[in-house]
Amino acid sequence: MLRRILLAGFCVLAGCGHPTGVMTPIALTASTPKTSQVDMLVATTRQPSGDPTTLFNGERSPKPYLTDIAISIPPKRAAGTVQWPERLPPNPATDFAVTRVQQLETRTDGRAWFKQHLVDGHALVFVHGFNNTYEDSVFRLAQIVHDSGMKATPVLFTWPSRAKLTAYEYDKESTNYSRTALEQALRILAQDSSVKDITILAHSMGTWLAMESLRQMGIRDGHVNPKIRDVILASPDIDIQVFAKQFVEMGTPHPKFTIFVSQDDRALAVSSFITGKVSRLGAIDPSKEPYRSRLEEAGITAIDLTKVDTGDKLNHGKFAESPEIVQLIGQRLIAGQPLTDSNITLGEGVAAVVGGTVQTVGKVAGTAVAAPLAIAERPPVAAKPVKVEDTLRGDPKSEPLTQ
Repeated sequence: MLRRILLAGFCVLAGCGHPTGVMTPIALTASTPKTSQVDMLVATTRQPSGDPTTLFNGERSPKPYLTDIAISIPPKRAAGTVQWPERLPPNPATDFAVTRVQQLETRTDGRAWFKQHLVDGHALVFVHGFNNTYEDSVFRLAQIVHDSGMKATPVLFTWPSRAKLTAYEYDKESTNYSRTALEQALRILAQDSSVKDITILAHSMGTWLAMESLRQMGIRDGHVNPKIRDVILASPDIDIQVFAKQFVEMGTPHPKFTIFVSQDDRALAVSSFITGKVSRLGAIDPSKEPYRSRLEEAGITAIDLTKVDTGDKLNHGKFAESPEIVQLIGQRLIAGQPLTDSNITLGEGVAAVVGGTVQTVGKVAGTAVAAPLAIAERPPVAAKPVKVEDTLRGDPKSEPLTQ
């Protein structure tokens, strides 16, 4: 009963949703205002829906599929937002719109696509989170690519989410179902001689899938492929103790890890309650012990977004919805630039614990280190612990970040 109450509260916070069935391509005309285009390669373990308006559903497929997709992005929109159409077909002057869908039948087709679209040898693999449709993940990656200004070729890995708040357990098992497919996709990318490096950007429950795939790779080979240079975990919905095990078991050397955390993340508060009130990695305070020392020992950079206000009622998508943070991802993290340059400053809204480099940066807790831009935030409201007992408030127990 309590779980149902929590999910009902979650539904209220999540809002009313958006139109579905937006994957049918439209043609741009001469009268269409100048738009931007994002090309992406989409790999999925979802089952084909048989409907061209959705392409894939939330059920599991025994084989993966590859699709070439192009998204048109309207010229006037607020950075950090996805402009869903109010009605179909979408208006490219005001809405995100699909302009090309091409199924790729073989891995050879996928390699050929990648060679044609490769940007400076950099690849970005995005893994979405819980409660996402196929089209949700496509539009979110298009928004991230556009707003970040990244110089990398985008690859979306979308796994079978039923996109229902009541399907948490199903979605979690779907990540386990998909981990070998993601591992294989990463191997294929790494084997391409034209690919210099790979960045993985995973969100929420997708961080579990990313970590499990890297762990599998590490167990097979003794370490993660060195072309996988950076791993960015946004709002990671992972038990802290399990993350520590995954990190160790993927072997050494590790990719460079960056995590985005927020202590007011309501989605992670619910996840913590459902999973036994164990702290989620994405909800820690990285300036406090034992986390600060453990992160420093592991060489993991933690960026605290608790005071950043994006208007997200769940405080769960700040990494993509804050224009400054998404630019940080695209212009510095994916470019492989360190967060510890002495000529870089942060606004007071963001604090970071830079693992292994704290001594060279100076004070961390309560101030700011390492970001390329001043972080603009609305007048901050003091961050309060999230308590599950109050519909979506819960202060997860503190668990040491140990192996």
